[in-house]
Amino acid sequence: MKRLAVLAAALTVTGAASAADFSIVEASVTDMQKALKEGRVTSHELVAQSLARIAMYENQLNSTLAVAKDAFAQADALDRERAAGKIRGPLHGIPIAIKDNINTTDMPTTAGTLAFEGLVPPYEATLTKNLRDGGAIIVAKTVMTEMANWMVLGMPNNYSSLGGYAFNPYDTRRDPRPGMDDGRGAMITGSSSSGSGTAMSLWALNFGTETTVSIIGPSSNNMLVGIKPTLGRVSRWGIIPVSLDQDTAGPMARNVTDAAIALGVAESVTPDPNDNLSKRCAPPSGHDYTQFLKPDSLKGARIGVPRASFVDDITLSTGEKKTGVPADQKKMLEEAIAALRAAGATVVDADIPSVLAKDPAKNILSKDVCHALNGVGFKGNDSICTTTLKYSFKRDINAYLASLGAKAPFKNLTEMRAWNVAHAKMNTMKYGQGTMDMSDDADMVADKAHYDADRAWEVKLAGQEGVDAALKKNKLDAIIFLGQRGDGFVAKAGYPTITVPFGMVENGTGWPAGWTPKPIPLGITFSATACSEPRLIALAYAFEQATKRRRPPGL
Repeated sequence: MKRLAVLAAALTVTGAASAADFSIVEASVTDMQKALKEGRVTSHELVAQSLARIAMYENQLNSTLAVAKDAFAQADALDRERAAGKIRGPLHGIPIAIKDNINTTDMPTTAGTLAFEGLVPPYEATLTKNLRDGGAIIVAKTVMTEMANWMVLGMPNNYSSLGGYAFNPYDTRRDPRPGMDDGRGAMITGSSSSGSGTAMSLWALNFGTETTVSIIGPSSNNMLVGIKPTLGRVSRWGIIPVSLDQDTAGPMARNVTDAAIALGVAESVTPDPNDNLSKRCAPPSGHDYTQFLKPDSLKGARIGVPRASFVDDITLSTGEKKTGVPADQKKMLEEAIAALRAAGATVVDADIPSVLAKDPAKNILSKDVCHALNGVGFKGNDSICTTTLKYSFKRDINAYLASLGAKAPFKNLTEMRAWNVAHAKMNTMKYGQGTMDMSDDADMVADKAHYDADRAWEVKLAGQEGVDAALKKNKLDAIIFLGQRGDGFVAKAGYPTITVPFGMVENGTGWPAGWTPKPIPLGITFSATACSEPRLIALAYAFEQATKRRRPPGL
């Protein structure tokens, strides 16, 4: 039903199809703005093309959860402003999409869950307001893993009870492997955000959200550029949370320039009074990140490669083995290193001190995030894992529900879980809700000291004794990872990451005889300390220009 509704909405508004010869397919924001300025296309026509492509590919991708009914009205108003000489910014009149956990008042905000079906919040997210104020046309809400993957361990990427399964445009076939043949795609979409629509040029770019890997993962696996900003640089207000300790929104685009443009529009002009971390990083002059887009930025740069655990196997002092990456991914990394050196960078091995520490109390790998599998993470068994996300999800989702006032569908997490159980026949819990059950197990008073200690431990070992220590010891501008390999680690410190398309690698194992998987995209990801986006964008842009490895899907 959801897919049919999206198709109907898109087809209804595409009646005013464009006769212009300008195509949005693989067009950059700069291309669109140039065509708009020269009068070769209007925003109305861009929206018409966008909605037509949504309708064309929805059955293959299932990439949208909602389409804006007023998309043409938004475009027409912005066309009139342009004609009057008013340009709001570099996204003026450009169709984009945002993840369906970001509040909008013209479309529902559901986080993909039936429990929030039809929920139209009473206020817009600060990010939504900033994008609209900057002239962006939000034409759609993208699919996502239900509750940003804080529903249950093992739920497939981009599956939700409201939206069903979504697919990666680089292979839209369903997974035929026993135990995986429940309808999910054969190629993962990356994580809870979706990059499928941007990869297929359904819109210019989109905004995802990330707690651990959900901007970098889907960007890497859809051959996109993803920017996960420093925690707080983009306001978190009005976004359905997993954890305000790590949640951030960021752009996903087909090139570094578009992602840099979008980040500048998303960042508040002045700190957001609803987000105390929004003053953490000073914005660049004019909120313009494109000033750092210099193709020679890798000359003289020092780049570090953490190999232990992130590339190569490592055995902890406890005897636990952490597995590295397959041979084809190692080969791809060496190709990227060669490209960096050819562009003028010095590349050195630079392992993370807190990963190599012999003392488990000082080793960031010695404790995993609490999960609900086999009872781990519940009271009496949560001393062996970190409770940061378990505790903060309950705290933050309850606060979000309270912010909705009379429009809140539930008072708290407990009521939401009970609703899912009561409506199980509606398929509310196809994979269960063990992770939410585990979070509701937390006591906001009695467990706070445990949470505080875990949070401080993670921030210290991921930040001061992790990324920062590696940067300082080796005098580095940045460190690099394969795709999302290091993102869960870096996210604990709230540090920024940027991934750039680079190659294709083998897509898993265990395929039936006669069934050949297609290779899956994998990017190269740059990371550094807090507020280092200007330098990371410069490095990422130079790497992109030196390699130009992105290839569009073949649909």
